[in-house]
Amino acid sequence: MNIYTVLFFLQIPNQHNAGTRSHQPAVFRMAMLDTDLDHILPSSVLPPFWAKLVVGLVAIVCFARSYDGDFVFDDSEAIVNNKDLQAETPLGDLWHHDFWGSRLSSNTSHKSYRPLTVLTFRINYYLSGGFHPVGFHVVNILLHSGISVLMVDVFSVLFGGLQYTSKGRRLHLAPRASLLAALLFAVHPVHTECVAGVVGRADLLCALFFLLSFLGYCKAFRESNKEGAHSSTFWVLLSIFLGAVAMLCKEQGITVLGLNAVFDILVIGKFNVLEIVQKVLHKDKSLENLGMLRNGGLLFRMTLLTSGGAGMLYVRWRIMGTGPPAFTEVDNPASFADSMLVRAINYNYYYSLNAWLLLCPWWLCFDWSMGCIPLIKSVSDWRVIALAALWFCLIGLICQALCSEDGHKRRILTLGLGFLVIPFLPASNLFFRVGFVVAERVLYLPSVGYCVLLTFGFGALSKHTRKKKLIAAVVLGILFINMLRCVVRSSEWRSEEQLFRSALSVCPLNAKVHYNIGKNLADKGNQTAAIRYYREAVRLNPKYVHAMNNLGNILKERNELQEAEELLSLAVQIQPDFAAAWMNLGIVQNSLKRFEAAEQSYRTAIKHRRKYPDCYYNLGRLTQAGRGPETALHKMNWTHSL
Repeated sequence: MNIYTVLFFLQIPNQHNAGTRSHQPAVFRMAMLDTDLDHILPSSVLPPFWAKLVVGLVAIVCFARSYDGDFVFDDSEAIVNNKDLQAETPLGDLWHHDFWGSRLSSNTSHKSYRPLTVLTFRINYYLSGGFHPVGFHVVNILLHSGISVLMVDVFSVLFGGLQYTSKGRRLHLAPRASLLAALLFAVHPVHTECVAGVVGRADLLCALFFLLSFLGYCKAFRESNKEGAHSSTFWVLLSIFLGAVAMLCKEQGITVLGLNAVFDILVIGKFNVLEIVQKVLHKDKSLENLGMLRNGGLLFRMTLLTSGGAGMLYVRWRIMGTGPPAFTEVDNPASFADSMLVRAINYNYYYSLNAWLLLCPWWLCFDWSMGCIPLIKSVSDWRVIALAALWFCLIGLICQALCSEDGHKRRILTLGLGFLVIPFLPASNLFFRVGFVVAERVLYLPSVGYCVLLTFGFGALSKHTRKKKLIAAVVLGILFINMLRCVVRSSEWRSEEQLFRSALSVCPLNAKVHYNIGKNLADKGNQTAAIRYYREAVRLNPKYVHAMNNLGNILKERNELQEAEELLSLAVQIQPDFAAAWMNLGIVQNSLKRFEAAEQSYRTAIKHRRKYPDCYYNLGRLTQAGRGPETALHKMNWTHSL
């Protein structure tokens, strides 16, 4: 036993441990867990200040390559085309618009209500003097660095518990475990989308206030014997408030209330499932006097959390107005499957893919929809093995977390699983349909639980093997490889061309990948190459109306009018309210001298989009050529007045 462990025992008489009378065995186990990691992390970097400095710098190094990147993918809609960022839009409108700048009451709104995130974009826009991406990217990198630094304190609670000195200062009983877990979090490549993509700021801000809410809740148990109920209530209410702030950054933030409840019941209340089950089976009368059920403080805190969560959900639902958003089958094909069994199998397969991205974040993609992951339609599909493997591991961990006789092990596994599962629930399709198949951004918070479990696993493995240097080499190798992967992936997010092309090797069946590459090439004037990718997108998804429209436009410009008309006609047949395709069809028909059909197409486009200046102009020109100047002049004046 080293001197660091001895120092822990010298401090035991001055400690207060919320919810327990005898804490020497718990402190001993915490110290031993940290000692098991001694060969990986030297004691010279253990002081909290240096640990946080190292973690913060490592986090910056991992993603610094993205600081001068462009606005890519969703950044265009959420930032460049979002009028809520500009001074002309009243600040009050941010509270009535979704993340993309559309009114929440609109049927076309995605209902992503994140006004505080949009507010930070607006501040960025003001300070940068326009849409200059450097400022936006720098803020994201600094946010990730700050969150990684905060993770040192979070992991200190998860691994070391709430041990206090007589002066009320919390002891860092697991500095090595906390540092290792924070480093694993800081360098995880799955975070690249959140950090290098500007719209990922929603996840970063949500995580920041989520963690502050959790740490605030932990303070409710600081020297509870001395500070009384008023202090405890204050910290619980502050935690609920911070949870509401997290939800205003991204919807996922509300789940911190569930995590706090689990922490209170299973960790602070020391609810032992194994003990309760045994008492039920043996009809033990002491079950009637279960301390947790008689704990007024716990019931009061649970009431506050439940009331706060219900209030937040009610306000959120009222703000949404027209109900949940409407997604299409290409966004989330499993949710449209007729068979409940098919839906359940595919949802669980998606969970296994998310778990694999945490374990092996090598195959990363900006979009996993549109055929990237084919549906599992039968239990004979070999991919069902992934489901079995996932649940085998989860059930084993849950059993250990709830039924292990080692209280310290129960606490770490419970909190690890809590952080892994609870923040992921809004993306699970269990409560409502989501608009994606797999999204790396939603793993930002669940990766905290992964880092807890991985660090605990390394400690347990080190304890039961003599090849400690080999384990140290594996851990350091993982950190180094992940750092390199972060640097490479950050570079891919610097431009749309690199980002889209990087997806070809991961999701070659994804029609959206081919569509985006084609659009990027067309914008650069390379129509020949763009046509090839658009054709492939349509081949992979025969109902991809946007690919048909863009391909039809290029063919129109190349005077291949017959095929252009066929594609555009098919597009409006598939999606009758596609105004842009109707207008483009009218242009093609006009070029083919089919003036009546062209006029009808223009009028149909205007029917579906009342404010459509280009279409009014085209209709005016057509009318001027075929039906006299007065009507045409009227149409064109209407266009200019819009």
